[in-house]
Amino acid sequence: MAGGGFDSTPRKGKEYPGKLTAHVIVTCVVAAMGGLIFGYDIGISGGVTSMDSFLEKFFPSVYRKEKADKSTNQYCKFDSVPLTLFTSSLYLAALASSIVAATVTRKLGRKLSMLFGGVLFCAGALINGFAYSVWMLILGRLLLGAGIGFANQSVPLYLSEMAPYKYRGALNIGFQLSITTGILAANVLNYGFAKIKGGWGWRLSLGGAMVPALIITVGSLVLPETPNSLIERGSQEKARSELRKIRGVSDVDEEFNDLVAASAASKKVDDPWRNLLQRKYRPHLTMAVMIPFFQQFTGINVIMFYAPVLFKTIGFGASASLMSAIVTGAVNVGATLVSIVTVDRWGRRFLFLQGGIQMLICQIAVSVLIGMKFGVDGNPGVLPKWYAGVVVMFICIYVAGFAWSWGPLGWLVPSEIFPLEIRSAAQSLTVGVNMIFTFIVAQVFLSMLCHMKFGLFLFFGFFVLVMTFFIYFLLPETRNVPIEEMAMVWKNHKFWSRFMDDDDEIDQQRQ
Repeated sequence: MAGGGFDSTPRKGKEYPGKLTAHVIVTCVVAAMGGLIFGYDIGISGGVTSMDSFLEKFFPSVYRKEKADKSTNQYCKFDSVPLTLFTSSLYLAALASSIVAATVTRKLGRKLSMLFGGVLFCAGALINGFAYSVWMLILGRLLLGAGIGFANQSVPLYLSEMAPYKYRGALNIGFQLSITTGILAANVLNYGFAKIKGGWGWRLSLGGAMVPALIITVGSLVLPETPNSLIERGSQEKARSELRKIRGVSDVDEEFNDLVAASAASKKVDDPWRNLLQRKYRPHLTMAVMIPFFQQFTGINVIMFYAPVLFKTIGFGASASLMSAIVTGAVNVGATLVSIVTVDRWGRRFLFLQGGIQMLICQIAVSVLIGMKFGVDGNPGVLPKWYAGVVVMFICIYVAGFAWSWGPLGWLVPSEIFPLEIRSAAQSLTVGVNMIFTFIVAQVFLSMLCHMKFGLFLFFGFFVLVMTFFIYFLLPETRNVPIEEMAMVWKNHKFWSRFMDDDDEIDQQRQ
């Protein structure tokens, strides 16, 4: 027994035959590239908005304010609602498109939803790269957001459905690895493009988003559809053939029959959104909302969005701040690789809890270090390089903790726990909640930094503490449980079992 008296040990049910084939590895690697578009946008936005030439062209009032501001209050130097609105508005479009994507993913397949995501993101990147007015920037951002909504809705589902259950964690985290790789690539490009004479490097940064968009667009055209989706849309023989191919064995009858039974149950559901509100889906609904909520309130995106601005605030010059953002991006990628290696060995709960404790310690340390040097008036005086370096070190340790816990698991766990009959709707809810709070945090961060000062890091640290207790008491272990057998983990959990109906359809199928 673990988790304050709640049983967190995964219960083994059916063990489907199959192995990790080259076919499924290649398929999942290509599909996971859908994360590049999300990561690239996260990484590129902060760097572009720190480029003087970009500000002068599109946000001249912000540019003049920054240049004219001779105050020494570092906390408020970059507080600008229009500037943060440019960065965060994309996520409202992602929220809207994720709702549409739920229907597309369910009725037309995971592949088509991924294709829409790539095409929309590519169009947005093209418009932003050639933008000459604010309305073009806004239109581009809306298209980018729509693309992210489709990709984030479909890719995690695709990966969880294609992967053998014993390797589902590692293969699904490929999506988060692509996000972190996109962030790192964007930081490196920002650093290089900012040095281009003539001040047009920002066009290359924004337009460069076409590259990851084309990767997922082409990839979606060559990828096979998941057996779950094929069965859901009536192509049972094709689904059986694909299941044999991705499992590498001819005897797939047991898993195939369970997928067919799950699909038959899902077709009895007229409205997946309404079905999601049923009592027996209370644990799924809770996780669909709370996991993405807590993921954003770790504070990670304020680091990734505004890394250059944040590092300027703690005493780095423009070029050095971009380089520091590269360092945190590299740490992000490296720590995500750690998660890939350990998630199916150590389990989801262990990584969630360990990462939460690590992030909390680092947030307290950063708050103390910045508070000691900046005080409440935001005047650091002469900030020694070694001191700024210590702050960056703790930020990097914090990023590592996130990157092997809440970063990948925030996408993995929701995508693997939903039954087929609510899967598309529930995944859209997860994406929607994620985008709402990404928007809110991105929009208010600089204003919060101005008003809360070093206490901002303690603010996010409080949520890290709460969410660590949430995981400890309420999330059962889902490692090594087949995706269509996931109901057992809720039935065996002391708290959630009270919401599960005794006559659950999955029990009937297994009898």
